[in-house]
Amino acid sequence: MTTSLFSIVLVLISGLIGSVAAVFLKAGANRLHRDKEQLKKAVVRLGIGIFLFVSSSVIYIWGIRGGNLTVLYPMLALGYVWTLIWSRLFFGEPFNKTKIYGVALVLAGVVFIGLGNR
Repeated sequence: MTTSLFSIVLVLISGLIGSVAAVFLKAGANRLHRDKEQLKKAVVRLGIGIFLFVSSSVIYIWGIRGGNLTVLYPMLALGYVWTLIWSRLFFGEPFNKTKIYGVALVLAGVVFIGLGNR
């Protein structure tokens, strides 16, 4: 079975949505210990995060139907790259050499696995 471009795109979108879901979950979790008004905001953010994770899973299931799991599953690792970027933008988490090297290894791994499908 070959892997369709449509399946690849769906899996990549799934990883992107999953990384955004993680941002909402962290934003909600950060507000759980505060006053009642903050708790309401936390519940909304947590709800959005859960909805996005479920949506991401549905899109992923749809995507893996059209290709090799050994090619498509590693592409979810690109979500880690997005999460690193979102963490910096929304929470001010720092980049460092170790994180940069880790992202480079993830990207290299996805490329090599993709090439292995030929």
